[in-house]
Amino acid sequence: MQNIVEQLINGLSTGSIYALIALGYTMVYGIARMINFAHGDIIMVGAYALYVGVSLMNLPAAAAILLSIIVCAVLGITVEKVAYKPLRKAPPLAVLITAIGVSYLLQNLALLIFNATPIPFQSVIQVPSVSIGGLTISGVTIVTLVVTLISMVLLTLFINQTKAGSAMRAVSEDKGAAELMGINVNRIISQTFAIGSALAAVAGILYICQYQSLRPTLGALPGIKAFVAAVLGGIGNVPGAMLGGIVLGLIESIAKAYISTELSDAIVFGVLVIVLLVKPSGLLGKLRNEKV
Repeated sequence: MQNIVEQLINGLSTGSIYALIALGYTMVYGIARMINFAHGDIIMVGAYALYVGVSLMNLPAAAAILLSIIVCAVLGITVEKVAYKPLRKAPPLAVLITAIGVSYLLQNLALLIFNATPIPFQSVIQVPSVSIGGLTISGVTIVTLVVTLISMVLLTLFINQTKAGSAMRAVSEDKGAAELMGINVNRIISQTFAIGSALAAVAGILYICQYQSLRPTLGALPGIKAFVAAVLGGIGNVPGAMLGGIVLGLIESIAKAYISTELSDAIVFGVLVIVLLVKPSGLLGKLRNEKV
């Protein structure tokens, strides 16, 4: 029983990181109707920004974390303005290819600047472990769960209780009608990219504090899994992204512990296929009728 509880806690910790990343995917898709495949590499940029702040600039941990979040938010806005805004009316395939190109651009820039050699990184989270009975929960896991919970609550309140959040929901429903009502659609889309990228930075910080190693491709696999989490929960649905991330983390943790480490990724994608066969819109997604 203790082993099962440990795996569930590990799954919640990993799933929380996936959920933070998936929120970026689902917000961008819900509002801009595009899949930002460069989103996973923003995690990598956030991780390297933290490393530069702590190790090279000797900033305090709090200042380095803030720097990482700001860098990723600005990067998200810049990528949207430069790469995606000119393609608003382009075919979806053109936007998809551009997103993949931006992803490779970010990876190769990191490769040129920091080289391919993994860089060891000491966690900036210095929270002691907690023992409950015979179960020990690491400080990083505790902080990951708390930060994710707070982020999700704040994001939900922002979307549902603020004027900017109402504008985001309006743009998500109908861009044309929102523009006629005086909403600045371009600004709302930029805000969406900024928020999603800031959440990716937080996920990147938590990720490297857990695994304590930096490399240019560190955001690739978590980014793909977070996309799977967004689709699993219902892409475009914020609570669905949260649920999908947690479910994905739990499935992956249990599969690694009780089935096979090598097959865990295959099992995760297999579960996605089964869910989409049963409910194509995802766990919390809704089918939408679109005029053609």
